[in-house]
Amino acid sequence: MSFSIPHLLMFLAVVVLLFGTKKLRSLGEDVGSAIKGFKKELSGDVESKHDPKLDNK
Repeated sequence: MSFSIPHLLMFLAVVVLLFGTKKLRSLGEDVGSAIKGFKKELSGDVESKHDPKLDNK
């Protein structure tokens, strides 16, 4: 059993009808920001969360 383009389009249409475009858009944005944050953590570009002001106490 293989899936073709018409099968995938029908599946996409059913998903859009069930969830709506606004919910799918927000889900896509959430997943995108999560992936971007994950890649940023892996590359080491994130600044240290250590606050030097707290060391003076």
